[in-house]
Amino acid sequence: MLLVVAESSGSSPGRQGYKMAVGVDGELIGSIGGGVMEVNLVEESRLLLRDAATGGRGDTVTSRMSEQVHRKDSQDASGMICSGKQSVIFKLLTPENSSIIDTIIGALKEGRRDVLTITSTGFSVRPPDGESETNPKSKIQNPKSEDFTYTEQLGFRDDLYIIGGGHCALALSELMSKMDFHISLFDDRPELNTIEKNRFAHAIQIVDSYADIGAEVSASEHSYVVVMTLGYKSDEAVIRALIDKDFKYFGVLGSNAKMSVMLRKLSKEGLPAEKLERIRTPIGIPIHSRTPEEIAISIAAEIIAVKNA
Repeated sequence: MLLVVAESSGSSPGRQGYKMAVGVDGELIGSIGGGVMEVNLVEESRLLLRDAATGGRGDTVTSRMSEQVHRKDSQDASGMICSGKQSVIFKLLTPENSSIIDTIIGALKEGRRDVLTITSTGFSVRPPDGESETNPKSKIQNPKSEDFTYTEQLGFRDDLYIIGGGHCALALSELMSKMDFHISLFDDRPELNTIEKNRFAHAIQIVDSYADIGAEVSASEHSYVVVMTLGYKSDEAVIRALIDKDFKYFGVLGSNAKMSVMLRKLSKEGLPAEKLERIRTPIGIPIHSRTPEEIAISIAAEIIAVKNA
């Protein structure tokens, strides 16, 4: 059974697009928000799967919507009292859907922005037809009707560019790989051990010169850039190459002293003050981080705060 949060509001723990799969063998993958609500919906899924396997009422279930209201005095109470509500789609997947699942997996691996559609009677995926990036990644039509339509554009909306492939980059790649970002990693050292260990970035590229990095990094409202190269000169080269681009987030790893010296130098050379002020440094939230893993957590927290603001 595939469970999909079709819409949510208020303080609902499950947000639109959250998914969970409940296997007939009891295996669980993903989450739709957790808590007693999730426990109850998982149990309901197992009952439907059991009935489907034995030819009972679950055999007639294709897709249906269940509204979960997080207030104890509601008719559709979820068992949680955090306020808000969410609507969850139950979609029974059978061997007949295997080709569609294969197409979805292929789209995700190849970076295609295919569109998944779930209706009360259907389950399909198709190539994109020019949807604008300003549109919601997922949306629901007629959520309170049996004739609902849920659509979701597959793939990553947000891009994380990590410039520099050392220990902090490895830790950040691993952490951000769990947060729905497409991760591109760049370095000018082809034999770097931490690059060889990095199986978390979606794309790794060895560049001849950081001065040319501007051609590799796209600027948009969904672009997040983290600069953590080997040292002062290479950091400066990246800043010069990217300073004229507009990113959602642009941060540089470095001490207060180092970055103050660099920014003063760049300002004296005529780089616009308003553009230099957009650079976040020292990067990350102040949690007295020291190890690469702690530094990665502080950076990830800052990026999430910017993304969700």
